[in-house]
Amino acid sequence: MKFRKVFLVPILLIFLVIIAATGSFFWWKNNSQPVSTDKETKDFVVAKGRGATQIAQELYKQGLIRSPLAFKFYIQFKGKAEDIQAGRYSLTESAAIPEIVTLLTKGPKDLWVTVPEGLRHEEIAERFIQGLGKEGEEAEEFRQEFISASKSSEGYLFPDTYLFPREANASMVISSMRDTFDKKTKDIKSTATSKLNWNQIVTLASIIERETKIGEERSIVAGILMNRLNIGMALQADAAVQYAVSNAKCQILNAKCNDWWPILTLEDLQIDSPFNTYKYQGLPPSPISNPGLSSIEAAVKPADTEYIYYIHDPEGNIHYAKTLAEHNENVRKYLGK
Repeated sequence: MKFRKVFLVPILLIFLVIIAATGSFFWWKNNSQPVSTDKETKDFVVAKGRGATQIAQELYKQGLIRSPLAFKFYIQFKGKAEDIQAGRYSLTESAAIPEIVTLLTKGPKDLWVTVPEGLRHEEIAERFIQGLGKEGEEAEEFRQEFISASKSSEGYLFPDTYLFPREANASMVISSMRDTFDKKTKDIKSTATSKLNWNQIVTLASIIERETKIGEERSIVAGILMNRLNIGMALQADAAVQYAVSNAKCQILNAKCNDWWPILTLEDLQIDSPFNTYKYQGLPPSPISNPGLSSIEAAVKPADTEYIYYIHDPEGNIHYAKTLAEHNENVRKYLGK
């Protein structure tokens, strides 16, 4: 009797395993199948940083898969969870889960490109060349077209994360960035009460973007720069001089400059350029970079401050001063000069 019980237990376990395996097989077979036979394409966007669970839920919500769990099971089983690329895809309800995973890991038709605040238009061109995977002649054609067409748009190419098709040309990118700038700054522009005109505001913002390290500094530095303008003092903004120096040196290299923002020398401070804010009073004639919204807001509403000077120490901390004597002491104390 005991022998029969011992003998029956493993048989029962095997039987249960077979039932579970069979059930799992039919569950997978059913849930991995296409949702329908409809071959009409749908745009599906995988945002940057999306994980497998979020992607599965979004596919399910858009009616592209039968089961989020089946999708997650498949990509985990195949080891594809880390291979899904961000971007825009064209998917159909007639595709089974394995087909969808193949498409999502092969690469999107549209790609995400992030443009941070404070870049020159030449640097932005390189961001898109890299982000859109352009190479060889295509990359060079895009570079030349972008630099030529966007020169007059410096300051108005809004820093953001964009989704573009791989084959996007320079004019398409520039147009989208300018449109985004207009939309993002519409309310600020319509309510601005500054004595500066809009181009001067954007120019000031572009300097603030390059001259500050963190958000809290922006309005104070804006106030300092406005104080200098109001008393007829030269702005003495290093970032503007860097722009002038790079205009003179890097553009000769056909936009393949490794450092658009060089460490300045005493000789650089003598450069004869309207962007040399040590040599010429007032704002430069146009923006020196493409600022973000917070720098534009700071330019419109600068802090009411008595400070006239500021420096950053080697750790990036800012130090303000009301007088030249205080400023010189800060330079001695924090920069050892």
